[in-house]
Amino acid sequence: MDNLGVLFLSELVGTAMLVLLGCGVVANVALAKTKGFNGGFLMVNIGWGLAVFSGVVVAYASGAHINPAVTVGLVANGATEFGNPAFGTTVPVDAVSVLTFIGAQMIGAFLGAIIVWLGYKQHFDGEPEPANKLGVFSTGPAIRSYGWNLVTEIIGTFVLVFVVIGFGRNGDASGLAALGALPVALLVIGIGASLGGPTGYAINPARDLGPRIAHAILPIQGKGSSDWSYSWVPVVGPLIGGVLAGWAALAALPVLG
Repeated sequence: MDNLGVLFLSELVGTAMLVLLGCGVVANVALAKTKGFNGGFLMVNIGWGLAVFSGVVVAYASGAHINPAVTVGLVANGATEFGNPAFGTTVPVDAVSVLTFIGAQMIGAFLGAIIVWLGYKQHFDGEPEPANKLGVFSTGPAIRSYGWNLVTEIIGTFVLVFVVIGFGRNGDASGLAALGALPVALLVIGIGASLGGPTGYAINPARDLGPRIAHAILPIQGKGSSDWSYSWVPVVGPLIGGVLAGWAALAALPVLG
C-alpha cells in the first residue's frame, strides 16, 4: 500500500474510533435504561476527550487529523506535507491529499456512528424521545440562533486548531498527533467544559455530518427528523474556525515564541 493509502486508512480508523467512543458516551447518557443514563454533560465532555485520545493513538501514522477543520487549518498555516515523518508516511499537500484526508474522515465518522447504533440497538428502540436519538449522532443548539451558533463553533474550533498548531511547532508530526494523545484529550475536555454549552461543540465537520447521515439512513424506530436545517452550522463553523486559527498562528506564534 502506498503512503496515501496508509494515510487514508489511518484517518478512517482514527475517526471511526473517535466517533464510536464519542457518540457512544452520548448514547450512554441520553438513551433510556442505559447504565450511564443521566450521567450529565461533564461525563459527555470526559468521554469525548477520551474518544479523541483513542482516535489519535490509532491514527498516529497520518498525524491524526481526524477532523477536516484540522486538515484545512494546517493548509492555511502553510503545511507542505501531511503524515508522520517518524513513520515514513508523508505525502505532499495538494488537492488530492486534502480530499483523501477529508474523505477518510467522513467515511470513518459514518462507520463509527453505525457501530454505536448496533451497540445500543435495544436502547434506541426503547427511547421515546426522537431528539435524544438524534443527539447521539449529531449536535444541536441549546438556543437556536444560527448566527450565534456559528460563532460558538468558530470559537471552539479556533481554540482547538490554534493550540494544536502551537504544540506542533515543537514536534515533527502534523495534526493532533503533534500535540500528543493525552494533552489533546485534555484540550477537548476543556473546550467542552468551557465552550460546549451553546451548541454541544461539534468542532469537527466529519464528527457531525457523518453520523447525521447515518441517522438519516439507519432504520431507527421513531427517530424523527435529522434536523438538516441546522446541519450546515457544525460544518461551516469549524471549517472557518480552523482556517482562521491557521492564519492567526502564522502571525502570532512566531511572536509568542
